[in-house]
Amino acid sequence: MYYVSKRLEISGAHAVDSCVEGYCEALHGHNWIITVHCKSKELNEDGMVIDFTRIKKLIHGTLDHTNLNETLPYNPTAENIARWCAEQIGETCYKVEVAETETNIAVWERDE
Repeated sequence: MYYVSKRLEISGAHAVDSCVEGYCEALHGHNWIITVHCKSKELNEDGMVIDFTRIKKLIHGTLDHTNLNETLPYNPTAENIARWCAEQIGETCYKVEVAETETNIAVWERDE
């Protein structure tokens, strides 16, 4: 099995719709750290699990310097951002970590 990870820094804003009232409902920004983990039993024709540039284009190219409420199709929580990233990458992606801050981290992981 081959494993690769790509770490991205995304600057973006969001306002979280929540049943719990709080300051997160107001538009605010983060410097998100998103780590995408991919794996494959076989390498592709280029000798890669996935091209790191493809990951950057799909994730960073879409999310960086945006209002995530306008970019994502659902409430832009850290959990939903992780899920969205995995959906963009496809089957090779087995895990995504989204750090909103150093102490607030959400993880999406594929059930196997």
